[in-house]
Amino acid sequence: MDHPERGGVTVLESADPAAVPRPRAEPEPASRWARALSGAGYRAPRRTPLDEQLVPPMPDGPGVTPDVVPPSPLLARLGIRLPDALWSWLCRWSGWLGPIAVAAFAGVLRFVNLGGPHALIFDETYYAKDAYALWQVGYETNWADDANGLITAPNPTVPFRTDPAYIVHPPVGKWIIGLGEQIYGMNPFGWRFMMAVLGTLSVLMLARIGRRLFRSTLLGCVAGLLMSVDGLHFVLSRTAILDLVVMFWFLAAFGLLLIDRDRTRALIAKRLDAGLGTDWWQLGLRPYRLAAGVSLGLMTATKWSGGPAIAVFVLLVAFWDTSARRMVGGIRGPGGQPIAEGLRILRHCVDWVCSAATLGLTAAVTYLVSWTGWIMSSTEPGKGGYFRDWAVQHPGGFGPDWWRSLWHYHSTMLDFHTNLHSPHTYQSNPWSWLLLGRPVSFFYESPKNGQAGCTTSDCAREVLAIGTPLLWWAGIAALLYCLYRWLMRRDWRAGALLAALAAGYLPWFQYQERTIFLFYAVCFVPFLVLAVTMMIGAMLGPAHASPDRRLAGATGAGLLVVGIMWNFLYFYPIFTGQTIPMPDWNGRMWLSTWI
Repeated sequence: MDHPERGGVTVLESADPAAVPRPRAEPEPASRWARALSGAGYRAPRRTPLDEQLVPPMPDGPGVTPDVVPPSPLLARLGIRLPDALWSWLCRWSGWLGPIAVAAFAGVLRFVNLGGPHALIFDETYYAKDAYALWQVGYETNWADDANGLITAPNPTVPFRTDPAYIVHPPVGKWIIGLGEQIYGMNPFGWRFMMAVLGTLSVLMLARIGRRLFRSTLLGCVAGLLMSVDGLHFVLSRTAILDLVVMFWFLAAFGLLLIDRDRTRALIAKRLDAGLGTDWWQLGLRPYRLAAGVSLGLMTATKWSGGPAIAVFVLLVAFWDTSARRMVGGIRGPGGQPIAEGLRILRHCVDWVCSAATLGLTAAVTYLVSWTGWIMSSTEPGKGGYFRDWAVQHPGGFGPDWWRSLWHYHSTMLDFHTNLHSPHTYQSNPWSWLLLGRPVSFFYESPKNGQAGCTTSDCAREVLAIGTPLLWWAGIAALLYCLYRWLMRRDWRAGALLAALAAGYLPWFQYQERTIFLFYAVCFVPFLVLAVTMMIGAMLGPAHASPDRRLAGATGAGLLVVGIMWNFLYFYPIFTGQTIPMPDWNGRMWLSTWI
């Protein structure tokens, strides 16, 4: 204590030992290994209450954020003073305002000069025209050989015909592409419009999913920002091909299952508080799981590559339900009493069956409904969808004619996909995808001086489908981190991300001889981005870390995010088909396999 009467010298006065409270004793570690670690300063994490284990609290929002939030010290240091009511409202709704702002940024990037290049680039030559035909007659048709030139001419015409064409992909993605053509016409902006819409919405979804997954609005916005500047997602958002549609429904299904997980666990926690049982039938309807099944059906009805996601998500949500019951002490009957072992196993089996039914059957019905246009077309030869008249030409067999014709059509599609071995200049092996070993050139021109804005002797103009290198290469480290979190720390978030990424990536390894391309990987880009975001969260450190630790982590994380954004801007000219001098184009070909 400071005593002015003694010249301000600090003097320690004696005190009664009995009046001095003793330091609170730390609980003795349970195991010998934990006791050994405690000698080195280790402290076991705080035990989280059961209801918070089931549903961790959200960081902000109505019912979470106070009605009146104290002013921000950071804004005060910057000399910014917002009205208290406005500041409190911004804090309360930051969980939506932040993701919407990130999505608006992504939307501006995707819609600027969306109509360029003014051409049918890469597989747009198939899907833009198939989409137009679907909206005209309900099935895909053949087109004249000079159709591309006529459609993109200065005075365009659409040489539409009604004779059916053989196609190898289901119709949902083409219906979506065609919606933009119905609004803006049969032109590059029209057939790319819905891709830019889905690309922008997927950034918004990812930001909200990241917020729910990590319980952090900041990390959710970081995830959305990273995907908005991923080159592969960006290019596919500006190109009318099917793979971005596959990604959109894949991500939607994952997000809906996350909401279902939180909602179901909240109901379990509420029933525990009321002293009731946790039987599955007492939890009511699960509309978000049904909506996820519809999304998976739409994903598969765009491309069959969505099929493995159904199986993986059935297993994933069943494990989530089982782990919730284990967390609350197993399945209990009315009054909270344990039930017999055999009945408990039966109830677990019912969980798995219900998971398969709600996801698998809903997806199957959605897939079948997507073929309505083809089913409703004429069975007269040459006047309906391809093979629509097959059952009429081959009477007999089981089921209605439309079912037999559709089954035959699918058998030929399966044969095509499993035996596609035609070599292509830009094909790649899935082993090289994360390394970006062989990107795909969607469009390329070599204008000379005075052509297409070229101001040097030789220029290049390209749309290259490739991920932002720094983001993807950081993603490799992030996947290793997630694997560690899942195996060593039993982090369910890391397991969910790895499961989703495996569903979109691993099936391609069984087609080592098939002609496949890097842009198929866009379906798992959101989960690669979430893995990087999880790693960034670990770099930032826990909230209770020291200021120096938080500062060092924030500096490293900030440098990584800024580096990824710079990397995107550097490659932006070859994402958008801008005319640049040939030396500048060569400088962006970091690997020889990119040429």
